Amino acid sequence: MAAAAALDLGLVVAAHGRHVVVETPEGTRVHCVPRGKKSELVVGDRVRWQASGDGGVVEHIEPRRNLLFRQDDWRSKSFAANIDQLLVLVAVEPPFGEMQLTRSLIAAAAAGIPASIGLNKIDLPGADAARARLAPYRAMGLSVLEFALKTEPAAATAVLLPWLAGRTTLVLGPSGMGKSTLINRLVPEAAAQVGEISQALQTGRHTTTTTTWYWLDADRQGALIDSPGFQEFGLRQVAPTELAALMPDLAAHLGACRFANCSHRHEPGCGVRAAAARGEIGEHRMRLYESLHEELSAPPRY
Repeated sequence: MAAAAALDLGLVVAAHGRHVVVETPEGTRVHCVPRGKKSELVVGDRVRWQASGDGGVVEHIEPRRNLLFRQDDWRSKSFAANIDQLLVLVAVEPPFGEMQLTRSLIAAAAAGIPASIGLNKIDLPGADAARARLAPYRAMGLSVLEFALKTEPAAATAVLLPWLAGRTTLVLGPSGMGKSTLINRLVPEAAAQVGEISQALQTGRHTTTTTTWYWLDADRQGALIDSPGFQEFGLRQVAPTELAALMPDLAAHLGACRFANCSHRHEPGCGVRAAAARGEIGEHRMRLYESLHEELSAPPRY
């Protein structure tokens, strides 16, 4: 480690396979590869690197504050490291899936990353119905930011920028929710940054499949991390016994169970199920919990 500390410090702002773009404290971006055949580097990593030829070699990854990732039966996919907050982007149209939203929020909670929900396209007729679907999440204490990125860009910027300022925010969401529009509205130099990174990695428009870091301001104090859309979000990193504690509405009632190892599915004297019976936990939330608990309790399908 003493030798690594003597090397230049950098920030990983893009990654594609074993190739990464490392930004120096002065703002210079360098195409690097990791030492060795396997790369564990993700966007947001602070690294120690040294020059080699026209690029550089990453020799060491600094300790991470956190890492958001998803894990299924076969592999783990990392989104980004050292994140201050997560914005899960959903929209009025197309309708969002609550299971996917719940999985994202559970992964963030497991990683110790504060999360909020962004509701886009509130100018559309279904906005009130979407708000009603998100009401339980507000009741759990989650912030829900509302905006219409395409039709009311100035108002959307006024909502988002104060919340994003000075923080590193990862934006997650399936295709069609408006992530590209959000990036282009908030980062005037987004296209230039994409071109610069693509040229450094020589991969064309790699950002459609790769997580990318965008600075929000000239002082490089706030940043957005854009991650590719996804269809599946595995939670194999979460033990079934940990699941209820990662769902705030269930977690609020964990101390009321008769048994310390209650699964909240069938045991007598379950405080969580009693709260659900009183209407303090929505039926759909219990169904989500039961489905996820069953999934995480099943043996891996290797």
